[in-house]
Amino acid sequence: MKYWYKDKGNAGTPAREKPDPAPTADGIAPEASTRPFPATLQIGQVQIRPATVLAPMAGVTDTVFRRFIKNLGGCGLIMTEFTSADGVLRSKKTAGRYLHFYDDEHPISAQLFGSNPQVLADAARLVEDVGFDLVDLNLGCPAKKVVKCNGGSGLLRDLPLIRAIFESVRAAVKIPFTVKFRAGWSDEEIVCVELARMAEDCGLGAVALHARTRQQGYSGNARWEWIASVKQAVKIPVIGNGDIRTPEDAAAMVNQTGCDAVMIGRMAPANPWIFRQIEQYVSCQLYDVPTESDRYQMIRTYFQMLLEEEMPDAVGKMKQFASWFTHGVPGGATLRKSIYDSKSAPEILKNVEAFFESRLAVDAR
Repeated sequence: MKYWYKDKGNAGTPAREKPDPAPTADGIAPEASTRPFPATLQIGQVQIRPATVLAPMAGVTDTVFRRFIKNLGGCGLIMTEFTSADGVLRSKKTAGRYLHFYDDEHPISAQLFGSNPQVLADAARLVEDVGFDLVDLNLGCPAKKVVKCNGGSGLLRDLPLIRAIFESVRAAVKIPFTVKFRAGWSDEEIVCVELARMAEDCGLGAVALHARTRQQGYSGNARWEWIASVKQAVKIPVIGNGDIRTPEDAAAMVNQTGCDAVMIGRMAPANPWIFRQIEQYVSCQLYDVPTESDRYQMIRTYFQMLLEEEMPDAVGKMKQFASWFTHGVPGGATLRKSIYDSKSAPEILKNVEAFFESRLAVDAR
């Protein structure tokens, strides 16, 4: 069954303020939108349908999670974890771990980070040779250990070096080259428009803006007006990122900024259905809200995929995702404890099955 659904925001995270929608006989009316959500995104020769992107996330977007999201539907482009350019060139093991993907993951983009133009160019060639559809440069990671090495958002204070990287990587590969960046180092150092114009001038195929500064980290609200400014400044596609927690948010971002696609990061592991819900919402202003049975099937499917892939850190992954996947599940604290106390992946899966099957049996009476 489909329901009108209005998210109130995550606990501890301020929801974006919006005017209250007018009620209808069927429930809650969606916000008025004057700009239609884009059906496709074209980056060079790569067509992305729907115009939604799974953001690259360290420790999250490995091949299992990417295929898991793909199988749920609604996601047009998936991306690898952000990957050290130097690391994949020095170590076949690192390259095998971070640049491994399956045929059913296309279109797929590999995201690299680093600060040496030649190293990044060589790594981009490796990405192309492996068979990725796109290569992306990370200029957004705010982690201290990355910034300390002049990677991620640390480069935002060195636009001449960024230009050298753009030119070097663009000359090295034929596949589309894109960049994901933050608005600037701080509110006093906003460079997003200048950086987007530079990317366009250097032949990049698209830009993605996380509308926060490095100084903000993940706190506060994303400043969608910065996305609008970038969109007005360049002709290449602009992907918006930041504070998309619901399908309504995705539609609102497109309406307010004119961006060509939306990128979703932290909400994807918390609500893996978000991409499918966006696709449903832009089609008919309704979307499915998962039932407890749906959530059980989702958790079991993901955990089984980890086992089938024989991930060396399957137990750690299951425990990592447990807090996200069980959010909002009645009795979820009990389930999480049983997962955290488990010693093996099969034991975790057994505990998940026992928990939900007992609950669903009670509900069926």
